[in-house]
Amino acid sequence: MRFDLITIFPEFFAGPLEHGIVRRAREAGIVQIQVQDLREFTKDRHKTVDDRPFGGGEGMVLKPEPLFEAVEKLLGCGMGEAGNKTALGAETAIVLMSAAGRLFTQETSRRYAKLERLVLICGRYEGVDERVAEHLATEEISVGDYVLSGGELPAAIVVDAVTRLLPGAVGNEASTQNESFSGRGEGTDLDRGVVEGGRRPRTLLDFPHYTRPAEYRGWKVPEVLIGGNHAEVAKWRSKQALEKTRRNRPDLFE
Repeated sequence: MRFDLITIFPEFFAGPLEHGIVRRAREAGIVQIQVQDLREFTKDRHKTVDDRPFGGGEGMVLKPEPLFEAVEKLLGCGMGEAGNKTALGAETAIVLMSAAGRLFTQETSRRYAKLERLVLICGRYEGVDERVAEHLATEEISVGDYVLSGGELPAAIVVDAVTRLLPGAVGNEASTQNESFSGRGEGTDLDRGVVEGGRRPRTLLDFPHYTRPAEYRGWKVPEVLIGGNHAEVAKWRSKQALEKTRRNRPDLFE
């Protein structure tokens, strides 16, 4: 799979892309990551990528010309005056990282992991010319209900979340199927139906984990985890995941 990151701060990605699963996936040839400096697609000597918005307002907005031209060069096709997103095919997505976008979820990660190419546009300043969202990007994505200085951090999050779902990226691939937001629930209270008050969680957070020592500062590992009864362990984990979801993410209950 290939990721293309379009940014005015290409040096930002020198750190996030050189560690852990993403680094190993790059070295193994599972992913290719190309960082594109947006300023290379400007035509003035100041390499201007932003301008003041029509109608007034604070701050600057990223201009459409360099973004359209950057994407067109990367994909090797013109987007046309009226846009040409339908010609991309199902294997490619152009994503604008934006605080005004749809919320990025694990389901979004799974959908992206099925693609061959993902172009991530990193917004900056007060935003991006709306014509980029309407006629260039296939969708706008936000990593949370808060505002960041730019789209570089969100783009790095997307790359990490998607990469770890690709075959061969994680040593034990079963670990990506048994974690928070993985859609787990088969054979558990989630799978069996109604949970207290008629509410049922859409997904479960991960269950608690413990390691040695079995007792630390007076806090003991739950006895069920030490007893060796795998059926009881599974039941305990299901219950604890349900309780943790209810405690930390009540919004996940329908």
